[in-house]
Amino acid sequence: MWDWIVQILLQILRFIQGFASDWGLSIIILTVIVRLILTPLLLKSTKSTARMQVLQPKLMEIQQKYADDPQRQAEEMQKFYSENKFNPLGGCLPLLIQMPILLALFTLLRNLPGYIGESGVVFSFYNIMPDLTTTPGAQWANGIATALPYLISLILFGILTVIPSLYQSHNQTGQQASSMRTMALVMGIMMLWLGWNLPAGVLLYYDVSSLWQVAQQIFVTRRVMEKAKAEEEERLAHAPIEVDVVRREHKARPRKKN
Repeated sequence: MWDWIVQILLQILRFIQGFASDWGLSIIILTVIVRLILTPLLLKSTKSTARMQVLQPKLMEIQQKYADDPQRQAEEMQKFYSENKFNPLGGCLPLLIQMPILLALFTLLRNLPGYIGESGVVFSFYNIMPDLTTTPGAQWANGIATALPYLISLILFGILTVIPSLYQSHNQTGQQASSMRTMALVMGIMMLWLGWNLPAGVLLYYDVSSLWQVAQQIFVTRRVMEKAKAEEEERLAHAPIEVDVVRREHKARPRKKN
C-alpha cells in the first residue's frame, strides 16, 4: 500500500529532474509546489488558531465550571464548538498532509537503487551535497570538511523547528509562553538527534519547507491572524448573551386532611 505513494513521488521527482537537471534542485522545486498547494489550507489553519486564542477563556471557563463532571464538561465543550462552528483539529491539517510526503521521501532515499532500478545514478545537490541518500552521521566518519554541508543542513533542521514555536510564544503570556519556549527548545534538540541519521534529501526538503513557513509566518500569517482575531472578538461582542438557568424542582404542596 505504501509503495504506490513512494512510486508517485519518484515519478514526480523524475519529471522535475528532467528539466531541472539536478536531484537536489528537484526536491526544492517539489517543496515549493507542495507549499503553494498548502497555502490556502495554511491560511485557514491560521484563522482557526486565531479563533482558538479568542475562544480560549470561554473554554477554560467551561472546564473549571464542570471540573467535577467530565461527561457534562465534554458535552458543554462540544456544544460550544458547534455553536461557534469551530473545529479544534483544523490547525493540524497542513501538517497531516505533509507527513506522507516526508515519509515517502525518507523511504525512497533509504532504498533508492531498488526503486530506480538503475545503477550509477548520482542523487546529488550540485557539488554542495554529492549524495542526498547519505546521512550527516555517515558523512561525519569521512571528516569534517566532507560532512560540513550536511552538518549545516542538520543544524538548520533543528533551528527551523524551533523558530515557528518561539514566534508563536510571543502571542502568549505568562506560564503558557514559558511552556511553549521550553517545548520548542526540547523539540529542537530532539530534531538534531533525529536528523543525525536522516538522508540529506529529507533534510533538504524539510529545511526549504521550514524556511518557506518562517517567511510566510512573518509576512503573511501574522496579518491573517490579527484580522481573524479582530473578527472573532467582534463576533463574540455582538453574540447574544446566554443565561444558564437552573430550575429548581417544586415540591408538591401537602393537601389538607378532611
